[in-house]
Amino acid sequence: MTFALLAGGGYVAGDIYDVVPGFLTNAPVPEPPAPFPTAPAATLGGEITSTATLLDPGAPVPAPDQLAELVQSLVEEEDLVGPSVGVLVTDALTGQELVAHEPDAPQVPASTVKLLTGVAALTTLGTERTLDTRVVQATAGEVVLVGGGDMMLAPGAGDPTSVTARAGLGDLAAQVADALAARGQAEVTVRVDDSLFTGPAVSETWLDANVRLGYVAPVTALAVDVARTEDGQYVPRFADPSIAAAEVFAQALAESGVSVVGDVARLVVEGEPEVLGSVSSAPLGEIVDYTLKTSDNTVAEVLGRLVALEAGLPGSFDGATAAVLAAVGRTGVDVSRTTLADCSGLGDGSRIPPRALVQTLQRASSAEHPVLRRAIVGMPVAGLSGTLYDRFLESPARGLLRAKTGSLPRTTGLTGSIVTADGRQLYFAVMVDRAPEGGAWGSRATVDKFVSALAACGCS
Repeated sequence: MTFALLAGGGYVAGDIYDVVPGFLTNAPVPEPPAPFPTAPAATLGGEITSTATLLDPGAPVPAPDQLAELVQSLVEEEDLVGPSVGVLVTDALTGQELVAHEPDAPQVPASTVKLLTGVAALTTLGTERTLDTRVVQATAGEVVLVGGGDMMLAPGAGDPTSVTARAGLGDLAAQVADALAARGQAEVTVRVDDSLFTGPAVSETWLDANVRLGYVAPVTALAVDVARTEDGQYVPRFADPSIAAAEVFAQALAESGVSVVGDVARLVVEGEPEVLGSVSSAPLGEIVDYTLKTSDNTVAEVLGRLVALEAGLPGSFDGATAAVLAAVGRTGVDVSRTTLADCSGLGDGSRIPPRALVQTLQRASSAEHPVLRRAIVGMPVAGLSGTLYDRFLESPARGLLRAKTGSLPRTTGLTGSIVTADGRQLYFAVMVDRAPEGGAWGSRATVDKFVSALAACGCS
């Protein structure tokens, strides 16, 4: 048919009826296209307004004599708190001392010492540094897992939304498997280098029972899930966290297609061998937050060792305690009466006066040390988060108290910031270190009662 149209000069007709290609047609004329969409020009928004209520600097300051009555009531509860009680309350805005009871007497701090450790880490290391776990090629047949201080590694993939398990050994194994495949290596032996930290991994000041029950792990340069052997907060820990982590890595490497031969063993890396893979922890600022909120003993000890290494000291218990005290002292806190047995407060031998703890809060909130404010906001909030999530639930302090807790069998401590009923912010430290045997819950309830009275204070 097409041939006939062409032969008879009918191409034009074929074009009109759309039988052959061409420009002519008798089809309906299409509607004109819609105009191309345009975006409105950028315009300035309105003025920024704060949705938070700021504290009134003119709010009434509690009268010292009325605060003294609250302290006296606390001290007189000797059947619950024992004979050794230290208290200091200051005005957060002016630093004025409002009430004190034995504020300069060194007392057992328990986990309130972590406030000093967190401040030392922030002022020494900053908030953005990460802890990197690497794998390097030692020899043609050996790869070495090198610990950088991250004891919160995930066994598989890392979780970018979590402080714990931010870096994953599964991810690291995948990187290394790709690097080995690129060079034609199909078989390796796995070694581990955890020489970043030195000295004993378990402090001689810790009770054997606390280690056995999992309140702390041996402190090493790397571990999976802070060396827990099973799920849970306080569960048994691996006796050798580094070897256990290296075994997890070797398994992940095998699952990534690499043949792993021989047993995992230690090897200190010499020189600067080629890096086959690396994963990074959460930033230090987030790790400090986590440590203060959860009161994780092991991670606190890691932070202390990192402070020591930055100061050029050994990454050991002795190096860590010396470095933390020195770092806190450089902020202006009087640490002359403070001694530290460890950086977590779990060990026997630490002593801190209430004044040093309150001064640490004051320095952390001062304009001269903006990086330290992270320590203030990182502490648990009463009735809402961390180690205070189940305390002050029916108290006027709920949501208005940020504090670091401290608990040992005969020790109860609370150091932090409270906003009174009049809207005045106070810094305080309350320390009980000789409560009656078996009376930990009674002493804690009595301390909480005192702090609740501070929150309820309309005592101007």
